[in-house]
Amino acid sequence: MRAVFLSAGACLLAAALPAFAQRGPAPGVSGLPADVVSLACAPTLTYETPAVTLRIAGAQVSVPHTIHAPGDLVTINAGTRSGIAVGQEYYTRRPLPAEPGRISDNNPATIRTTGWIRVWAVDDDMSLATITQACDTVDVNDYLEPFVLPTVPTPDAAGKPERDYANVLSGQDRRLSFGQNDYLIIDRGSNQGVTVGARFVLYHDQKAPGNFLYEIGEGVVVNVKADTSTLQVMRAIDAITAGDYAGMRK
Repeated sequence: MRAVFLSAGACLLAAALPAFAQRGPAPGVSGLPADVVSLACAPTLTYETPAVTLRIAGAQVSVPHTIHAPGDLVTINAGTRSGIAVGQEYYTRRPLPAEPGRISDNNPATIRTTGWIRVWAVDDDMSLATITQACDTVDVNDYLEPFVLPTVPTPDAAGKPERDYANVLSGQDRRLSFGQNDYLIIDRGSNQGVTVGARFVLYHDQKAPGNFLYEIGEGVVVNVKADTSTLQVMRAIDAITAGDYAGMRK
């Protein structure tokens, strides 16, 4: 079965490339502002395995290769029969569970956006794409979602923070501590009235009798799911860590 797959890939590459070529079109400078690229690479959280069938299936090289960088050609496990067309762009993403094992409510996974790709050649049941932007290495089995250029949100007005606190969960690559401009995830989303652009004040509990929560920073929501949101830290006066609190400004 593997020999058939490689043979099909070789035929597709031969049709698309000159005989001497080994890589896809060299990626040009995207011209995207740094804050847009940063936002496109920001993490989200999931409590279930993503129900996505499109994946990076392999590399179009002569030696075993599982990680890829901008300009590398990768194969996709679908083609024209699945609606894939030349020029389409996709995010490449990877779930990173907190612990080894099945993703669940007790074992959520950070979704790592590893980059995005552009389809370059298509066959009936497979495609070739070139990596146009990398947030990390793009690996075999990363899954694909349609690429949509993000919009940098405008922060809402600075109202008084409410005392129904969210919890800081994790961040990029399952990180548990954060500073200014980092991304972190909280356990509040659209079901709790959170919207893109909402501002949250971040607090630490010193766990000392008679003390209020200690304000350590502020963040703005850049992505919202049903029960979680991704914040970018706008201001940090101390380290922010998993388990700290976040109060939404109203």
